[in-house]
Amino acid sequence: MKENVVKDKSFLFAIRIVNCFRHLQEKKEYVLSKQLLRSGTAIGALIREAEMAESKTMDDHVRTRLPQGQHKRVRR
Repeated sequence: MKENVVKDKSFLFAIRIVNCFRHLQEKKEYVLSKQLLRSGTAIGALIREAEMAESKTMDDHVRTRLPQGQHKRVRR
């Protein structure tokens, strides 16, 4: 499987966000820390959603090109 730089960087970024969240929690910055955690970790979820949408589009494309009766779901 080929390396996904964006996915790797977003994962490392999320780890840094969680560490920052913990630090802010210790400083009693609750509102700011919660918002930072939500927005900082949403990046990974958006990347995953985009991957799944791309995968589904490719599966649909492959499925429509197969002869009738050979429509099998392509697994990765």
